[in-house]
Amino acid sequence: MPILPTTRSRPSIRPPSRASRALLVACLLGAGGLAQAQFFADADWKESDVPPPPSFDQDKLIPIDMPRYMTLKFGIDPATIKITGDGVVRYVVVATHGEGGGFNAFYEGLRCSTDEYRSYARFTNGKWDVSPAPEWKRFADRNSSYTRMLAQQGLCRGHAPRASVGEMVRSLKAPVREVE
Repeated sequence: MPILPTTRSRPSIRPPSRASRALLVACLLGAGGLAQAQFFADADWKESDVPPPPSFDQDKLIPIDMPRYMTLKFGIDPATIKITGDGVVRYVVVATHGEGGGFNAFYEGLRCSTDEYRSYARFTNGKWDVSPAPEWKRFADRNSSYTRMLAQQGLCRGHAPRASVGEMVRSLKAPVREVE
């Protein structure tokens, strides 16, 4: 009996259907939300108008978990946390030195999508000193690491702001520390 050559059929490759493409887009947007989509469309991003610095209450600060070697203690007033439509999280953070020591407060904005912050104003001697032209700076460029710690411990989830201020406050009150 003669041996006949076998032929292998090649699988047909079809382009994805319209429904498959729509499902892929929905999954990508669902996984990261609007902030992730904003990250990719960064060239058109524009920050919304910044309101004046809010008042803050030192008695209601949530402490930020900082490395043991830090002498300054940092806390954030949860009543000042705002998530804006442009993906910026604004807040007032307070730095104190020891028991009964002096303090400074900072009104800042944080962009989870780019790991950047901007300092709008500083509170010293009982009044806000507004920065005339604050610039966005990378977390890594900051002298203190509290901004990065704020982002990691509660304000951001990856490269997007958390879903709500309530979720941010809950996360700040029970931070998950990275291994040092």
